[in-house]
Amino acid sequence: MAAFAERYKDFFHFEVLSGGMIPKESAKHIKAMAGFIGDAYKRVEELTGAKFGADYLWHIQNPDESDWVPESLTPSITLSVFKEYAPEKQVQIAADFQKALFEEGRDLSDGEAYRHLLEKYSVPAEAFYQKLSDPVYAEKARYEFALCRQLQVTGFPKLLLQTADTKFYLLAEGYTPLETLNARLENIMNELATSQKNSTEN
Repeated sequence: MAAFAERYKDFFHFEVLSGGMIPKESAKHIKAMAGFIGDAYKRVEELTGAKFGADYLWHIQNPDESDWVPESLTPSITLSVFKEYAPEKQVQIAADFQKALFEEGRDLSDGEAYRHLLEKYSVPAEAFYQKLSDPVYAEKARYEFALCRQLQVTGFPKLLLQTADTKFYLLAEGYTPLETLNARLENIMNELATSQKNSTEN
């Protein structure tokens, strides 16, 4: 996704929305999902070429010793704050959050997990930690959750191309190779160009 966004950054505005996959109200200790992740992560590595870090896998392989209770609200609030300071780098920010969790084993429910990224995106530390507990930003995150439901996003990640107020094309749902994304986008753009040409001629 980062490579796709970099390639087309001069042609499209990229926006990352938080889907709220794990509501804070129903968050459970990591051991509730450790068994599933422990079985599935190798398949993800084989499919995508991504590697899970040892610090992350420790929590999966030693769930009884972990203090993790994963939830989506805190990282979503954080994303809302970061987007204020670097709106043109939303995909890169999301990628860095993913790296912080899955490679570096940082607990994204802990505000300290993001401190190493503040300078990179010119986010003032004092302002960040104030906003992290500000209800306004929690509301921003929940608004994005609601927007994703409205867009009928039921799986993550999902990539949509918006061409009008209510017109969206599905580019990807779940892991999709870069070559496939490029081909799908090209097909859609050709379709739109043909449609516009026909409309003009008529």
